[in-house]
Amino acid sequence: MGTPSSLPGILTVIVEGDLYEDCPDLAVGYIREPDWIQIRYVNLAPSAEPVVPVVPVQEEDPGQEQVQPVDPTTEAVTVRQIADAWLRIIRRLQLTAPDSYAALRSGAELSAIAALENDLGVRIPTELRTLWLLSAGDEGADGWGAGCLPGNEALMTLDAVADVYRRRLDHQADHDTRNAGRPEDERITVWRATWIPVVSHGPADSTSGLYLDTATGYLGRWSRYNDAPGEELDTLVTYLEEAADMLEAPALATRDKPGLVGGALVWRSGVGHAVKDRWRPLTG
Repeated sequence: MGTPSSLPGILTVIVEGDLYEDCPDLAVGYIREPDWIQIRYVNLAPSAEPVVPVVPVQEEDPGQEQVQPVDPTTEAVTVRQIADAWLRIIRRLQLTAPDSYAALRSGAELSAIAALENDLGVRIPTELRTLWLLSAGDEGADGWGAGCLPGNEALMTLDAVADVYRRRLDHQADHDTRNAGRPEDERITVWRATWIPVVSHGPADSTSGLYLDTATGYLGRWSRYNDAPGEELDTLVTYLEEAADMLEAPALATRDKPGLVGGALVWRSGVGHAVKDRWRPLTG
């Protein structure tokens, strides 16, 4: 029972006060799993609407392309999918790689995401907003500099997102100047305004990574060396779900193999010479 709230993975149910003596109407937010329920908040509900934080709606700029309204049902499904996938990942880290789990930042405030959205001038998609509400970056397990995502890549902090986005736009501006004198088929595109960097090569290495194309919903790979960008043909949902699948069933992993160096998750594709003798494959 309950309806999806604006917080990732949380359902809200209204408890009417007239059912209990001297009790006001309450909005109860909770996470429901097959074998447990966790209460996340209890608020007064002066109206039938659940009391949850919302991001202020920005005024539309007549000069910008108008964003199509998001279907509430589709949005609710996306929120749940991202939340489920990410919670599966962090549960495996809690159980098997405590150093990597400790390196994850807590979720961002809604105000911080709204400020980033205003700074970039790009609408943050529901799936990315949901992920950042759960975790606002990966600082890397101590001593290894390895992120918890396949290839030892890392979820970028909001500051890193803004920095890389600005630098990539600057690179594109330089190319646009040169493109003015080139034939159409020889013009170079290394960045688009609709691309939001999400994942970096490592917690302290922003030479390359993955971006989310807000126009298509697909991930693509970017590089500081201006390699031709390529589509990953993954959405953020499918990317996180596959990462969770590989952690839960390592024997079936195909894209990369998860393993451990001490208490840190280290994916096999990123195992260096210095730690290869200490690397152990993760078991289910």
